[in-house]
Amino acid sequence: MNPHDEQLHAMRHSLAHITASAVKQLWPHAKFGVGPVVENGFYYDIDLGETKISESDFKKIEKEMRRVINQRQEFERFTMPVDQAIEWAKENSQPYKEELLNDLKRSGTTVAKDLDADELGLAADGDAAVEEVSFYKNGEFVDLCRGPHAVTTREVGAFKLMRVAGAYWRGKEDNAQMQRLYGVAFATQEELDRYLERLEQAKLRDHRKLGKELDLYTVSPLVGAGLPLFTPRGTVLRDIVAQYSNQLRQKHGFQKVWTPHITKKDLYETSGHWAKFGDELFLVTSQETSDDFALKPMNCPHHTQIYASQPRSYKEMPVRYIETTTDYRDEKTGELGGLNRVRSLTQDDSHVFARPDQIEQEINGLLAAARTLYGSIGMKLRVRLSYRDSGEGYLGELSLWESAQKQLKAAVEANELEYFEQEGEAAFYGPKIDFMATDAIGREHQVATVQLDFVQPERFGLSYIDTDGNAAQPVMIHCALLGSIERFLSVFIEHTAGWFPFWAAPEQVRILTINDTVEPYVKEITALLDAEPLMAPVKFNEIRHTVDIRNESLGKKIREATKMKIPVQLIVGPKDVEAREVSVRTQAGEEKVAFSELPSYLAALATKESV
Repeated sequence: MNPHDEQLHAMRHSLAHITASAVKQLWPHAKFGVGPVVENGFYYDIDLGETKISESDFKKIEKEMRRVINQRQEFERFTMPVDQAIEWAKENSQPYKEELLNDLKRSGTTVAKDLDADELGLAADGDAAVEEVSFYKNGEFVDLCRGPHAVTTREVGAFKLMRVAGAYWRGKEDNAQMQRLYGVAFATQEELDRYLERLEQAKLRDHRKLGKELDLYTVSPLVGAGLPLFTPRGTVLRDIVAQYSNQLRQKHGFQKVWTPHITKKDLYETSGHWAKFGDELFLVTSQETSDDFALKPMNCPHHTQIYASQPRSYKEMPVRYIETTTDYRDEKTGELGGLNRVRSLTQDDSHVFARPDQIEQEINGLLAAARTLYGSIGMKLRVRLSYRDSGEGYLGELSLWESAQKQLKAAVEANELEYFEQEGEAAFYGPKIDFMATDAIGREHQVATVQLDFVQPERFGLSYIDTDGNAAQPVMIHCALLGSIERFLSVFIEHTAGWFPFWAAPEQVRILTINDTVEPYVKEITALLDAEPLMAPVKFNEIRHTVDIRNESLGKKIREATKMKIPVQLIVGPKDVEAREVSVRTQAGEEKVAFSELPSYLAALATKESV
């Protein structure tokens, strides 16, 4: 952590204590859980019994916080033996702190893992029980904590309380439900204001709101949570982005395959997925046989079986498969939301089976495809090199991992991509190149991924005959450019605010008539549009258009087309018929375009590499 981040972390940690001290002042019976630093701010878990904090209370809590801040109270650190600390918790009616202290006394490691000790500062070394704990005091408020904190309460930057939510103590449903009070904090008021403005923009761009307004997808309680249903408009959008993703790889020799949606669990036991993710699978029972089946959560094991279905020679390597297919994962219902986290996820999945000497060229081709796709939608990319850490759960020899990680880093550097390295983010079978895309309001999302895998080819016994006539083991390269199409669409919708680039828009053109005298001319325009397929950046056979010939005012037609975010509105009136032209209305403004020039005008829009 660099010095700036350390300082900001200390400020946010201090504000968590200031929040608790303010709540204690307003509600003396308050009992406290934990108050860690989180992304962009902090929270504190609080038990007020029957008293419920609401947003209407934020103003008075913030007022009390500012009183504490203005007093320049020092954050004083002191320690006491754990038994004495337990007595302190009892005397001050803090049962949650008492529970933590008792756990720390028994085993510091257990409670540290349970509560994310890096944030809370409650970790112990090894499995040893804790003998002494530290506290911080500001004013009259005392809290169990290892720090760090600012020197005084005056040095905590700018903050704002944001929301309150229910949270089970220590994340366990059998425990008491507390109130989790969230705040955001930044070093300066200017940074806080920018963040709050981004939040307002995010609300306007929320894909759940726009998905409904633009008629892209719906959800049904009869179908189930996390199982979105796509409308005709949303299906066009899905199909177009998937088609584009596939075309970018088909240029590099990928061939389409198809695999069934259920499989015997034996497949995942062999691949290693069952041991790692068995509790996340939907299980299927046959009424005809004793076989145990599962709805497929991923596609790579299936693709290994297509590869293994016939002998392979070094001459035909690499073998490249691509499949856009729906997978199923039994996600926790509390984590489902919109298209971000679903139970049915469609992946634009692909796998390469290559000789070791072909790894570099294959990764280079996939990196180029990812850069092209995200460049076409105006998203800046950087790369996270996701490595294994020292933890358990990874398959394969350490030497293979080290080799794979070096090769991925070399490929990223050779392609001059901005990157950072992070341990603990690898797949269980190999390291990854994860693309991080920045959207229009500055948020970063993980999108495409390229993964190197030496493990599954070994577990499945995959081979090819090398130049010496011996059996050799191929390397497997996983790649998804969109990842989960559902999750990609949530990012794409919010990035564009629903104003999709012309090539991706479900409805590209809407023709708006001023009166019914222009209908013969409108038929000429629609015939012209139907005859002009567009090729870039994604090939499609027709321009997607509709005609609004209703007996309504032009103003109403324009408002409705704009509300649906149709990128091109062609306004046709009697004067346009006479002049053999149309009025073209886009986000950039309105202009006249001759009938004969309309195809080239639209073709230029289709090749525009931005939103």
